[in-house]
Amino acid sequence: MHKVFLQQAVDLAAENARSGQGGPYGAIIVKDNQLVAASGNKVTSTIDPTAHAEVMAIRLACKKLNDFQLQGCILYSSCEPCPMCLGAIYWARLAKVYFACSRHDAAAANFDDSFIYDEISVLPHERRIAMLHLNLPSAMEPFNIWAEKSDKVLY
Repeated sequence: MHKVFLQQAVDLAAENARSGQGGPYGAIIVKDNQLVAASGNKVTSTIDPTAHAEVMAIRLACKKLNDFQLQGCILYSSCEPCPMCLGAIYWARLAKVYFACSRHDAAAANFDDSFIYDEISVLPHERRIAMLHLNLPSAMEPFNIWAEKSDKVLY
């Protein structure tokens, strides 16, 4: 069954590339062998750099299941998820991911995310886009308020 679902993600990616709705990527989310959500990449059509197929499918699945956690769900992606999508997959707590093409296949097609993987291990102030820490006396206030809340929803 996994190959059938993965082929659906690849078919979605191919259609997305043909239609011009976004990049050549597709993702579907399945729970209990039932399709929950599907999306192609929508970066260019929505003018949103975060609208990768996996992120879009996660957003749709969360809405459909009315939950910000997708425990028990499987994501099928036409390509190995990029670092952003990898983070979203972990935050959504998906059970498993199957992918067709590798990040190296994507790089060969001019979708190279290797520089982002490399940036993760670089100290923030040494990254290509400098990330500079400023020490503010009130910086911890939001976390302190959160810690004291008795009605917070953990995620």
